Amino acid sequence: MNASTPGSYFTRMYTTASDPWDLAGRWYEQRKYAMTMAALPRRRYRRAFEPGCSVGVLTRLLSERCDEVVAADRVPPAVAEAAARNHDRPHVQVGQLVVPDQWPAGTFDLVVLSELLYYFDEPQLRAILDRTARCLEPGGTLVTVHWDHPVAEHRLTGTELTPLLRAAPGLVEGPSFRDPDFVLCTFTRPLSSGALPPSPAAAEGLV
Repeated sequence: MNASTPGSYFTRMYTTASDPWDLAGRWYEQRKYAMTMAALPRRRYRRAFEPGCSVGVLTRLLSERCDEVVAADRVPPAVAEAAARNHDRPHVQVGQLVVPDQWPAGTFDLVVLSELLYYFDEPQLRAILDRTARCLEPGGTLVTVHWDHPVAEHRLTGTELTPLLRAAPGLVEGPSFRDPDFVLCTFTRPLSSGALPPSPAAAEGLV
């Protein structure tokens, strides 16, 4: 499948269930989210962007580590669910937005692309990665997580996405994790000096 997954697919998914992938209930998702959060090298982030936030389960976890979270989805029912799930977090903004054509203003020190990139054709995928690199602040983190089994509506698996991520300009690959079911990768935008930020241990003076 070469074309991006049509928007009607997502609309149809949310007409039959408020949480069509059971993101709030499955142990698989809970474990994956815990590993996603553990992969973030910094304890706190200033401002995070999470496109394709669905019903906002990961959004809520991000809100515990970020001063501000900008979350978005293309489907109005998903936006409503995510906003309701995070209604008590005033530093979380949830809105309707379709990447890569629409993108929030400003810069971020964390971008989370979770279960998102395999829906896009190559030009749109490259545009998303280009906009991500441009909006990511020096020293900022990109984390990507993607299902690694073939799905009719997915153009690529997590494994097939990895070389495209590695080729994204302006980003340096960090630790990654290959699970039997998903692939998690981290990337960093170098500091203005060209150096990378200190590791968690180095930041606390352990090395």
